[in-house]
Amino acid sequence: MTFPPVEEQLAYLKKGLAELIREEDLRARLEKSLATGRPLRVKAGFDPTAPDLHLGHTVLLRKMKHFQDLGHTVIFLIGDMTGLIGDPTGRNTTRPPMTRADIEKNAETYRAQVFKLLHPEKTEVRFNSEWLEPLSYVDMIGLCSKYTVARILERDDFTKRMRDSVPISMHELLYPLAQGFDSVKLECDVEMGGTDQTFNLLVGRDLQRDYGQEPQIVATVPLLEGLDGVEKMSKSKNNYVGINETPGDMFRKLMNMPDTLVRRYYELLTDLSLKEIDELLAGGDIQGMKKDLAIRIIADYHPREAALKAAESWGGLPDPATIESFNSVDVRINRILAIGKLAGSVTEADKLLKAGSVEVFQLPDNTPVTITGPAHKVEPGFHYLIRVGKKWKKVHV
Repeated sequence: MTFPPVEEQLAYLKKGLAELIREEDLRARLEKSLATGRPLRVKAGFDPTAPDLHLGHTVLLRKMKHFQDLGHTVIFLIGDMTGLIGDPTGRNTTRPPMTRADIEKNAETYRAQVFKLLHPEKTEVRFNSEWLEPLSYVDMIGLCSKYTVARILERDDFTKRMRDSVPISMHELLYPLAQGFDSVKLECDVEMGGTDQTFNLLVGRDLQRDYGQEPQIVATVPLLEGLDGVEKMSKSKNNYVGINETPGDMFRKLMNMPDTLVRRYYELLTDLSLKEIDELLAGGDIQGMKKDLAIRIIADYHPREAALKAAESWGGLPDPATIESFNSVDVRINRILAIGKLAGSVTEADKLLKAGSVEVFQLPDNTPVTITGPAHKVEPGFHYLIRVGKKWKKVHV
């Protein structure tokens, strides 16, 4: 196997990373790979807790692709066993356990979606049930003996819950150990994850040492801000772009994102180098750059022709003067939808909002409104444009 020069690989791999532990170790591992022709084994794990992926998930997938572009072995690990535990990362309550049927269904959709970015023939797909499910009680005791309770409780999520007297279930304490054991069984050179996964990735380094392996390099990617420019991209916050959405819907959402996100999205959601991004941004045409960015992003998940067609048909938001308007005395978005006959009832409105089928823009500046839930209250005294599917209406609240 022939690899590019080490410094060239490092520059490409470091783009968009939040943290690299440790860069000198990665350099040494790359030099060894170059000398021996052995590709690095690079793993990222995904618990199939939801059926659809959005652009926030693809930040990690794209960095995996970069390792793959350089000739290294990428392992897409589906956490069908850790999914049964439920990752406690960022949670202040115990996650309800998923059923095996839900996990298997979601895992199948993950496979179909990730290969829009990763090369199918160059990707090693594994399930951690392969080695976690056969563990006996004695094996599990042996694994638990590798780590102390004090070390596990250093994790921020657990520390906060202990401080706030929020219960921590025993099975949650096993999650970092199970994830770390994945690295041992796969003999990983590099493990990747979001910045919220740093603790778990470091547990993998410790366990590898205990099992006589070289500790993996930890590479974390930042959490992508959603379309509101503030909160982490999340379907529950309705600030997301799903990779299975239509090109038209993706294009509309990306064109309406805050200008402040353009550089960030170029860096984390495209394969362009930092130099190429700087050259593009030097032009100063923010709408032109948004259009170029949207086409690049959409073309990763749909045919490029579909992305170009979405760009051609884009006309911005509709002229408020040309669409039907109404008044609402209620500021709750689910009731506004029902009052304006954008939904047949409040219950139907709740379902539309939970499905992410509703967009709200505050006039006169067309500012996107982040909907935090079905009963989200909009600020009174303003006009708003509301989209439900292909239907638009203006409301004064």
